[in-house]
Amino acid sequence: MLEVRDIETFYDASQILFGVSLRVDAGEVVTLMGRNGMGKTTTVRSIMGLTAPRSGSIRFGNAEIAGRPSYAVARAGIGLVPEGRHVFANLTVRENLVATAANRSGNGTPWDYGSICGLFPRLAERAGNMGDMLSGGEQQMLAIARALMTNPKLLILDEATEGLAPLIRQEIWRVLSRLREVGQAILVIDKDVAALSRIADRHYILEKGRVVWSGSSDRLAGDPELAHRYLGI
Repeated sequence: MLEVRDIETFYDASQILFGVSLRVDAGEVVTLMGRNGMGKTTTVRSIMGLTAPRSGSIRFGNAEIAGRPSYAVARAGIGLVPEGRHVFANLTVRENLVATAANRSGNGTPWDYGSICGLFPRLAERAGNMGDMLSGGEQQMLAIARALMTNPKLLILDEATEGLAPLIRQEIWRVLSRLREVGQAILVIDKDVAALSRIADRHYILEKGRVVWSGSSDRLAGDPELAHRYLGI
């Protein structure tokens, strides 16, 4: 579904990514891990067309999307839950959701307002609240729900649970497990190795803009030194 091959991305003269390659197949949950400042968000920005790579290839489906504008990448079927959430503060919860409604995957039973409220009951309770009236955890739920309302072929979450209370983190992991069950392809960035190992098929670890390790959850769990060496755990 998504194949990133040998991308190199810069901010002005500063090179951030050095030949990063990864892939996400249909129905897979794949993680991108690493300490802060190692290039995870830049990888997401490169995929989404927010910071175009200077070289390398990004293919989504059968199309090359490297360098395409972000709106075209979104229309192709990639939904982003950005770091920092960025919900529409001056819209209600319901307006945030219906504003992005589409069926970009051509799903026969697409996510709509009703099914999203079933997935996130708390959002149904807050339907008339403005975006800036929500807690941080509720805003994260809304950001995920807003991306799902586009019915993406691939969902990307940048820092899925960062800064959230434990109960909210559990809720986010529950939702991602549910999405995996229904075959949603997901690329997720987070620091909770234990939770990621439970829901993900494969993992990539970034160190200073390079992929230094990739493998299955079983391999990751079987080598605790990896987490200590590259993730600071």
